[in-house]
Amino acid sequence: MAANGNEKQGTKAFYVTTPIYYVNDAPHLGHAYTTVAGDVLTRWHRQRGEKVWYLTGTDEHGQKIMRTADANGVSPQEWCDKLVTEAWKPLWEHLEIANDDFIRTTEKRHTDRVQEFVQDLWDKGEIYKGGYEGPYCVGCEEYKLPGELLDGEGDFAGEKLCPVHKKPVEILKEENYFFKLSEYAQRLLDFYEANPGFIQPESARNEVLNFVRQGLTDLSISRSTFDWGVKVPWDDKHVIYVWVDALLNYATAAGYGADQARFDATFPADVHLVGKDILRFHAVIWPAMLMAQGLPLPGRVVANGWLLVGGEKMSKSNLTGIKPQDLTSHFGVDAYRWYFLRAISFGQDGSFSWEDFSARYTSELANDYGNLASRVAAMVNKYFGGELPAATASGEAESAVQEGLAKAVATADRAIGEELDFQSGILAIFDFVKQVNGYITEQEPWKVAKDDSEEGRARLATILYTAAESLRAMAVLLNPVMPDTSQKLWDSLGAEPRLGPLAAQRIDETADWGRLPAGATVTKGAVLFPRLEEKPTA
Repeated sequence: MAANGNEKQGTKAFYVTTPIYYVNDAPHLGHAYTTVAGDVLTRWHRQRGEKVWYLTGTDEHGQKIMRTADANGVSPQEWCDKLVTEAWKPLWEHLEIANDDFIRTTEKRHTDRVQEFVQDLWDKGEIYKGGYEGPYCVGCEEYKLPGELLDGEGDFAGEKLCPVHKKPVEILKEENYFFKLSEYAQRLLDFYEANPGFIQPESARNEVLNFVRQGLTDLSISRSTFDWGVKVPWDDKHVIYVWVDALLNYATAAGYGADQARFDATFPADVHLVGKDILRFHAVIWPAMLMAQGLPLPGRVVANGWLLVGGEKMSKSNLTGIKPQDLTSHFGVDAYRWYFLRAISFGQDGSFSWEDFSARYTSELANDYGNLASRVAAMVNKYFGGELPAATASGEAESAVQEGLAKAVATADRAIGEELDFQSGILAIFDFVKQVNGYITEQEPWKVAKDDSEEGRARLATILYTAAESLRAMAVLLNPVMPDTSQKLWDSLGAEPRLGPLAAQRIDETADWGRLPAGATVTKGAVLFPRLEEKPTA
């Protein structure tokens, strides 16, 4: 996505990342949830006039990928290529994700830099050779502590299970290279204390603090029992541990070791968005690696909760994976983007249900927002021939609407732009939607229209201008969340070209009342949120 014309030049980019996702299967709602959240956040900051860089991508090495490819009768690279081109990238395009880069860990721009980073740590004495034996979850690509494991039941009776995947772990014994992670425990704790907002939400911060305070063990950073990965540069019998490889994408994609100017203008990330199941990698291992290399640490690591269906985490292994397209084909892409951030408090677990989505769509999108846009356009066309009249008879009612808009802008900007509280930000905007609906109900323009006097016409014009100007602000505020619908509304208000492109409208200028010019041609376009058809059957 091209930067808008308001971009502040010469400053570090507001850099946001998603996890890079394993390509052992097609994406599900959980993957899309995090990616849409990052997209809304970065679109919001673009509309603040900031330089922004949004990164997502795919994690393509490791034992899990190798086994999945083998099960499908293809090479790991062929499997990754197929999934990326046929599933992952098309979904992000479908969901209108405006990422600035898509990194694949099999790309040479990444693998060469990973080898250089690890070689440098080896040369500094931060890595040593040793051996390890312990329980390993291939699904997590992680050695587990014995105290974390669950006792198996039924078919898995007598076995120890991964607490995330609920499948038996494997006992691995191999010669590895180790990163001296244990030496960074106190430095990490000091950093957390000095930067209390580094890990969010508070529950995630407490989890990490407790984990590190118990003491850290050195990290095995290589594998020698399989070969699908980046070779350890000084010992090609080993491949670099997939998580060390994966975490480095945040640096290599930003130009580490290849483009110093771009790296300095981008790195470190301001926000790492992660699932809570991979929090420790990002809040413990990643900052320790950066400390060892003398690189700056990220601004925030924000762990979102799990999407639950029937009380189970959304995943293929739990058979609760739902394709985003199953929902977008029924509700539309914009409603999909809106729903999960509206219905679930970011950082907390949240349950999805078709019935809840349908109810919120009908009540808030179709009835409150969509119907408001339709009514205003219809009345401007009916009473003023589609030409937006000037407001010449404003009073206390209009002042209340203007104050409501200023409050909505301030609340939403703080919530979404600073606190990553998408739910509160969206609710603030929709409180304003409800306020404008109430304003129209109270002012009864259909009754005022019966007064043909000069005063009556002036009053009617003021009511409809106030409503249309409010819609102008709604289109700007909701553009990061629902870009397609917002653009349709923007066009129907006749805002462009007079006000310029919607994506270039500044959030901080949205409350400046009177930006929509009188005389603009208001058209009644297609219904923004059509009535839902019956729920499709399986």
